[in-house]
Amino acid sequence: MIISGTQRLILRDWKDSDRDLFREVNADPDVMEFFPHTRSHAESDATMERVNDMIHASGYGFYAMELRETGEPLGFCGIAPANLEGIFPAGTMEIGWRLATRYWGQGYVTEAAKALLSMAFDEKKLPEIVSFAVQDNLRSIAVMKRIGLIRDAARDFQHPRVPDTQAHLKQHVTYALTMERWKGN
Repeated sequence: MIISGTQRLILRDWKDSDRDLFREVNADPDVMEFFPHTRSHAESDATMERVNDMIHASGYGFYAMELRETGEPLGFCGIAPANLEGIFPAGTMEIGWRLATRYWGQGYVTEAAKALLSMAFDEKKLPEIVSFAVQDNLRSIAVMKRIGLIRDAARDFQHPRVPDTQAHLKQHVTYALTMERWKGN
């Protein structure tokens, strides 16, 4: 099922043939630098199934990014419920991404994220999209800025699912974009 697309990319649900790429992304220490741990094959497989179930049930989730020209999967970009009770109100939607390192620096995430923001605001009529990252994750923060999200320091937080033993990963910054601001751009 194709969710969205751009000149270079297709955003779609996950196929069994994407499993190796999904495992690679979640096991790569460079990709997972700002997460508490990398994922085993079994953990990645279970996550891929949950993500696909969410996509099929609601239309939202972290979609596979495929290079249109070759059909090759690159990673993921998507819109999904933030699911951080006590941090964001129920119904808050986040945009997020992960990309295999060999595809970094080519603008794929920015391109996919802009297409998804258009879908979120123009088609789905969502009132707001948030994104958050470890305060030192400058690559993701740069993407947030490039796609037009604005820092909302009042919503910065200590991530409740990051263990205290990894205190350097707890502090998260929040960026957000409202539909009104999107329409004004």
